[in-house]
Amino acid sequence: MAVESKAEATWQGDLMSGSGSVKPASGSFPELALTWKQRAEVREGGTSPEELIAAAEAGCFSMALSHGLAQAGHKAERLTTSVSVGFQAGEGITGIQVRVRGRVPGLDDAGFKKAAEDAGHNCPVSKALGGTTITVDAALE
Repeated sequence: MAVESKAEATWQGDLMSGSGSVKPASGSFPELALTWKQRAEVREGGTSPEELIAAAEAGCFSMALSHGLAQAGHKAERLTTSVSVGFQAGEGITGIQVRVRGRVPGLDDAGFKKAAEDAGHNCPVSKALGGTTITVDAALE
């Protein structure tokens, strides 16, 4: 059976001077403020759709990499993933950069980089973002 994830957003006013919020149905994080300024100009308080995509990609990528490594016989001790999603007004999302560092006993750097590249192409969030350039910087600690 498929699991559905849900969220709700509200918005008041026009794009440039309006404001809104987004909240997950699960209540796993609090309602977060959204404004155009926070999205396209400065990050102060609140969030943006791109920051939420970055969080989703970081979690999904880490899970996919962990699974891929385990399937290949290399259980990860630790994976630390950070994701940056670029946004340009008028253009949209300009790219996604994934940086992952890991401790994986018995695996060399080349093997880790290959597994990370695979995770970058195959995690469900990456697939949902098809057409967006995703670069991966992977190294063992």
